Amino acid sequence: MASALLIPPPVGPEIDGIRRACGDGMLGKVDPHVTLVEPINVPGDAIDEVEALLRDAAAAAAGPLTFTFGPARSFAPGSPVLYLAVEGDIAELTTLRAAMRSGPLAREAAWPFVPHVTIGTDLSDTRLDGGVTALADYSATVTLTHVQVLQEHRDADEVRRWRPIADAALGGRSVSGRGGIELEVTEAAGRSCTLTARHDGSVVGEVHGWVDGDTARLASLFVIEGQRGLGVGRRLVAEFERWGRARGAKRLAALWSSAGSDFLRARGWTDEGEGLVRDL
Repeated sequence: MASALLIPPPVGPEIDGIRRACGDGMLGKVDPHVTLVEPINVPGDAIDEVEALLRDAAAAAAGPLTFTFGPARSFAPGSPVLYLAVEGDIAELTTLRAAMRSGPLAREAAWPFVPHVTIGTDLSDTRLDGGVTALADYSATVTLTHVQVLQEHRDADEVRRWRPIADAALGGRSVSGRGGIELEVTEAAGRSCTLTARHDGSVVGEVHGWVDGDTARLASLFVIEGQRGLGVGRRLVAEFERWGRARGAKRLAALWSSAGSDFLRARGWTDEGEGLVRDL
């Protein structure tokens, strides 16, 4: 396993283009990222502990972190790695890194911490020097909202790729209604998400959906009996709307069977065809 801050579009694909030009051997095997915990072997029965660690570390963060990537530098002569320098919320990044490097993810750092985004590995001196020169003026600023735990998988083509298996919103716990309901965000993929409401560590509600073009589609919503009427569903739907808007969605859509239609109508959703919609 490993932990990182994955860089979302449009900056992530832009950095992948730079990696391709640099001949990065890890292109396609791991998305652009800022490393928090390097790969480490974790027992299978420690997955729940890792996810709890992730939630706690993310919740302790003040909120999303903003960074500027660039210019390019290298770790030569110690290591043939070309990278983008990272500036911005470095103190907060350092605190988050320390929080993640504990429990089952605890490990000693082999090198002093230098925040960076790798864009080329195992490069020749010529490529390292050329990359530093060509990208001397490169700069991209992005706000990162989530921290991820990744695991290496062997795909059908026999290539081993690092994929996120869990993530959590930075500063993402909040209180909704009576009873102190904590909301935590996990994204199953870049264009889909699951929002989970927990109370005292137990799941009390969840909403799942994805972005399809300019539409955020609400696929499922539930709140367990005993927690209804406390604002959990309202907060989950509001968070889903915020999530969709941040990814370019201009409207919301849900099948009648995917959520309580009266509940959604009361929140501004209207009937259209076989479902409910709402403009953002």
